[in-house]
Amino acid sequence: MLKSFIRARIGKFERAYDYDMSYARDLVDADPRAFLIFNRVIPLARYRRDVPLDAWFAAKIVGSMSEDCGPCTQLVVQMAERAGVAADTLRAIIARRPQDLPADAQLGYRFAEAAVAHSLDADPLRAQVLRRWGRRAPVSLGFALVSARIFPTLKYALGHGKTCARVVVAGQAQAVPQAA
Repeated sequence: MLKSFIRARIGKFERAYDYDMSYARDLVDADPRAFLIFNRVIPLARYRRDVPLDAWFAAKIVGSMSEDCGPCTQLVVQMAERAGVAADTLRAIIARRPQDLPADAQLGYRFAEAAVAHSLDADPLRAQVLRRWGRRAPVSLGFALVSARIFPTLKYALGHGKTCARVVVAGQAQAVPQAA
C-alpha cells in the first residue's frame, strides 16, 4: 500500500512537470524506506529566506548545471518560470552570461559558481550576499546549491543521469554551454 501511495505521488509530479521520475520509482522498488528518507531533502530544497527569487533560482540552476543533468536543469527552469522568474534572466543563466543578469540574479549566480568551484572568490561574494540580504541569505543560497546537486548525483548513481545539452526556456530550446 505504501508503494502504491508513493508511486501515485511520483506520477502526479511527473505529469505536473513532464519530468521522468524513473529514478524515484527505482528507489521505491529497492527500498520504500530509502525513498522516504531521501524525500526529507524536499524542505531543504524549498528553503528560501531573505534572498530574491531570481538570485535563489540562479544558484539552483548553477548547482544543477554543475552536475551536468539536463532533465534536472530543465525541471528547475520550469519551476523558476512558474514562480515568475523572467525568461531573459533564465536564458542568461543557462548561457552562463552573468553579465547579462539583473544585479540580484548576478550576485546569486556568481556566488553559486564560486562556491561550486571552491574558489577563493566565494569569500568576497559571500560578504556581498551578507551585506545585501543578511545572515540567512548564504544559508538560502547554500541550500539551493546543495539541493540542486543532490538529485542529479542520485540519478547518475542509479543509472538515470542524462547530460545537459539543451534546455527549454519560455518554449524555446537553448544550448547549454559547458562550464569554463
